[in-house]
Amino acid sequence: MELRFWGVRGSVAVPGPSTLEYGGNTSCVELKGGGDVILFDGGTGLRAAGLDIAARRASRVHLFLTHFHWDHIQGIPFFAPLFDAANHVTIYSSAYSAPLRESLEGSMKTPYSPIRFDEFSSKVDFVDLGTGAVNLAGVSVQPFEVHHPQGACAYRVEGGGARFIYAPDREHGDARLDSLFLQHARGATALVISSQYTPEEYETHRGWGHSTWLESARVAREAGVQSLVLFHHDPSHSDDVLRRIEADARREFADTFLAKEGWAFEL
Repeated sequence: MELRFWGVRGSVAVPGPSTLEYGGNTSCVELKGGGDVILFDGGTGLRAAGLDIAARRASRVHLFLTHFHWDHIQGIPFFAPLFDAANHVTIYSSAYSAPLRESLEGSMKTPYSPIRFDEFSSKVDFVDLGTGAVNLAGVSVQPFEVHHPQGACAYRVEGGGARFIYAPDREHGDARLDSLFLQHARGATALVISSQYTPEEYETHRGWGHSTWLESARVAREAGVQSLVLFHHDPSHSDDVLRRIEADARREFADTFLAKEGWAFEL
């Protein structure tokens, strides 16, 4: 299996000359290797993912949302598979955020969108996972709670002999949730984790729901993961800044990578 990164930014999309290397679209990751399409989050990177999925003529899509802040849902109205009646799109969320269907339909009401959710051509199902896992063609997806304003989840994903954690919006500092995170991350093949801030930046961003590259390296080391993938890059960080962060992080945890838009990471 592999992870394909369609969007790697946090907070807001920032296309432009200073973000060409790592990319400017917001959170969207695809797990490739099975029959159905499995996606995590619907940020602006979801648009490009949808065009690729349509070109592959894949008709069964599973989209797992961590929460409903704009940078995780803004690509949904532009997701090509939703406009094809031959497709079946299932959207999932957990018990750790706002209600699924009501939240998405609310984001597309007049005057925010020219179309409503019930006007999409594809078959659309909504699945509230609660706190339970779902199994899709040999892949298990388990939500678990993380510390983030208004609630959010991370996902523990297992299949094909690999296990990875997808945690785009997680702040450290809550003892219970920090312990829970370590339990799920222990021994993972890859840890894809919010690393939005430098340690210096974090001092003025406490409570914003994101962590630092240094905290991510510490968690990776303590959990004994194989690879650390820094994700949800701050919109103010240029390619030059991100290259420096990657170099600093590798001194703390050698198998560290910064997620790049369009990058495929083999599990």
